[in-house]
Amino acid sequence: MLTTVSLVGTRFARKASQLSLACSMIFVTLTGSGPAVAQDPGSERCSSTSYALARACQSGIQEDFWEVLANCQNMPDEADRTDCQQEVRDDRSEAGEECEDVFEAREGVCALIGQDAYDPDFAPANFVDPDDIGGSVTPNSYLPLVPGARWVLEGDGETITVVVTDKTKLIEGVTCRVVNDVVQEDGVVREDTDDWFAQHVNGDVWYCGEEVKDFESFEGDEPEEPELVAIDGSFKIGREGAKPGILIRANPQVGEAYRQEFHVGNAEDVVEVLSITGTESAPAASCNNTCLVTRDFTPLDPGSEENKYYAPGVGLIVEVDNEGNRVELTEFSIP
Repeated sequence: MLTTVSLVGTRFARKASQLSLACSMIFVTLTGSGPAVAQDPGSERCSSTSYALARACQSGIQEDFWEVLANCQNMPDEADRTDCQQEVRDDRSEAGEECEDVFEAREGVCALIGQDAYDPDFAPANFVDPDDIGGSVTPNSYLPLVPGARWVLEGDGETITVVVTDKTKLIEGVTCRVVNDVVQEDGVVREDTDDWFAQHVNGDVWYCGEEVKDFESFEGDEPEEPELVAIDGSFKIGREGAKPGILIRANPQVGEAYRQEFHVGNAEDVVEVLSITGTESAPAASCNNTCLVTRDFTPLDPGSEENKYYAPGVGLIVEVDNEGNRVELTEFSIP
């Protein structure tokens, strides 16, 4: 999903949504006779969730294997049939390795945030009226949910424009603010997302889901407007087990880690607070020993992560992935 999702979530989520269920869901060791799964850890809720997903992975890989193998068996040419059989076995082995990597990454999350069942309190009384933010309610300094606020970030061949709209969405009794995030390449829209945020009474901004639209142009027969090709990555809390996460704290503490979103196999972003005295600069803003610095990652894309720098009163100004690619704030305005 590897378009950038700068202010809202991480650039990993879209990539994760494109993985198959089998390849995004956890611990499998392939043997000649098929996958063998680790033992259920029992009372450890987080690891037990990983185990359940391991069983889903086992079933998914095996189902895919036999379906494709059936097509191989139907090939009349023996050489083609043999090549097809070998390819499907190789694919099964690769899928198993990917699943094992994701399992280990999920277990790393359990070690970081703890083994308790994930059940955040999303009671409506815990959240402010979004229309009061910027008036009687102080905005979160790192993500001011004030209608009309706008950020433009550029890097890695993309331009990302994030706007806090005046729209709201009622989710599980909580009125959430709609924030629009548009990703462009060479002026062409590649992704258009509505994110749904709610501000807690303590100032934390919670993530309540998103509606994602991915667009694509086709070489040789390119339409005047890019064509909608996918809505992968979309989720809404309260559906299919999806639960809210905390996008960003109002008063972050160094060393704390928490889930930003939770929809298994689709949206599992996690953030760890590295510093509240960071220094960075971008064309539109900078911070000197005042930046919030986070490590953002998802177990669905093991080995990939970003460091994000937030300037108080501005928001996200720089994100740097573990390959050194930078996305920087080039414009911003907050009413």
